[in-house]
Amino acid sequence: MTLPPCDNPPTPQETAALRERYRAERERRVRPEGPGQYRETTAEFGYFAADPYVGEPADREPLHDVVDVAVVGGGFGGILAGARLRAQGVARIRVVEKGGDFGGTWYWNRYPGIHCDIESHIYLPMLDETGYVPEWKYAPGEEIRRHAVRMAEQSKLYEDALFSTAVTSLTWDEDGGQWVVRTDRGDEFRATYVITATGTLSEPKLPGIPGIEEYKGHTFHTSRWDYGYTGGGPEGGLTGLAGKRVGVVGTGATGVQVIPKLAEDAGHLYVFQRTPSAVDVRGQRRTTPGEVGADRAGWAAERRENFLRIVSGEDAERDLVTDGWTESAALLEKLLPSFRRDGEPDFEAAYEAADHAAMNRIRDRVAAEVTDPATAAALQPWYRYACKRPTFSDLYLPVFNRDDVTLVDTADTHGIERMTERGVVVDGVEYEVDCLIFATGFSVGVSGVTSGKLPVAGRDGLQLLQARAQQGPRSLHGFTSHGFPNLIQMGSLQNASSVNYTHILDEQAVHAAALIAAAEEKDAVVEPTPEVEDAWIGVCAQDAPDHAWFHAECTPGYYNREGRGRPNGPMAYPHGAVAFHDLLRRWREENIDEALRPKTAAPVR
Repeated sequence: MTLPPCDNPPTPQETAALRERYRAERERRVRPEGPGQYRETTAEFGYFAADPYVGEPADREPLHDVVDVAVVGGGFGGILAGARLRAQGVARIRVVEKGGDFGGTWYWNRYPGIHCDIESHIYLPMLDETGYVPEWKYAPGEEIRRHAVRMAEQSKLYEDALFSTAVTSLTWDEDGGQWVVRTDRGDEFRATYVITATGTLSEPKLPGIPGIEEYKGHTFHTSRWDYGYTGGGPEGGLTGLAGKRVGVVGTGATGVQVIPKLAEDAGHLYVFQRTPSAVDVRGQRRTTPGEVGADRAGWAAERRENFLRIVSGEDAERDLVTDGWTESAALLEKLLPSFRRDGEPDFEAAYEAADHAAMNRIRDRVAAEVTDPATAAALQPWYRYACKRPTFSDLYLPVFNRDDVTLVDTADTHGIERMTERGVVVDGVEYEVDCLIFATGFSVGVSGVTSGKLPVAGRDGLQLLQARAQQGPRSLHGFTSHGFPNLIQMGSLQNASSVNYTHILDEQAVHAAALIAAAEEKDAVVEPTPEVEDAWIGVCAQDAPDHAWFHAECTPGYYNREGRGRPNGPMAYPHGAVAFHDLLRRWREENIDEALRPKTAAPVR
């Protein structure tokens, strides 16, 4: 795949002017605190993270039993891990999940207007296995949540699952050859293997606005929607907001979906924006099974593999999905080596020209759809396409033509200035609101084994977080690490990623199940040697694209740690997900013993 042609490439003067505009707009929004500008939903703000769907969890006796595999996390990653293990005959699989049911993000996120922004027929896993065919191109959140439950039921994962329960520690018992798993409900059970599938975006975050604790109105986070207050449901009908002044903080992917629904029912809606999203055409519509090829065996796997090839820069005969993601694939993956082709010596210049054209088109769309020039100007995104997650909506921009909707741009004050008992202050102006809703997303890297909230003690008490702090991340393929036997981690670290992350998770689940099957067959422990780790780190570092300059020039957001840039070191496999999955398949056939050591062999220390 090559970059899309640019009919009118910018002149050097235009390119220089655009770079300066991007720089200036970035500086308006960068805050010196970086990620420290947000606060976690703990202590006095813990109610923002409370589960509004189950209330107080039912009392139960703590468990002190033994399972074959403990899976930490009941989102799509955990469900898929359990499903692939069950398919190969593993008997006792215990999924431990903080929420009251399976679903992960789709359990928590139930705000009005919620849909996936990846086509349903490739986003929902196990469609071939369950026989389910989504009826919309982009499924609503409740349909996705129900599909998560469907997958878990079909794989019989409810049998040993623990809900409304958080794992508090994992400790390896060398003599027993098992992990000791402790939870916040007093459980202390054992598992031969542990798979962590805690995700990266699971803990809601709040902006650290001065005076936030003084606000006397009603408030909640979009990931814990309070329908008791608003009325209605995910499809709208928020009758409880009639006549009320409502404020929403945040205009990212969540805000773009929820704001049109709030505008329908609020007395007046104030939208507090720091950085506008790039909003492209959605094109939501009903689909038929015949249209997506659901009359053929393996149709869903074929469709999602086709999508992955296109967004990874690999060759494909045709585009089965044809959406905003495939059309802008080369811009999304930035300078991924798989997008470079012979005959394109000046790839960076071609990239910049294509990006210029794409963002001009998006900015032109804003100007065409929003009638007030000042509002339209504030809604135009001035940064490169891949600096923030793109959004898609046919409803968002027209909202700002309503008399009962006010856009409050906070860029000149680097965000909301402060809060009072009655409302929000921006640039010295107080906006009184009866209800303030935070659409501010999730904290990155604060859940699971990489955050310190889930201590992991491997052999000889080796602490995973401490080991990473001293040596940097070390792994084989991102899944397993020396010193932590039979611990398999799902995630993007030294692994691969893609915009359709459920596909990545399924491939990871297949790999995790294969590791466990091999260990059982060979009476071995899953644990690579330091030498094998070194070799994999070298693979990740070789040909790794230099994204530092790109993120350094981007507007602040969670992609670049709020303007601080990306962490150093080999963080992902550099050649894309398709190549990575091919590598894993060959490795499982030829070299899987690299990840194993016989139980009878003394461990390397």
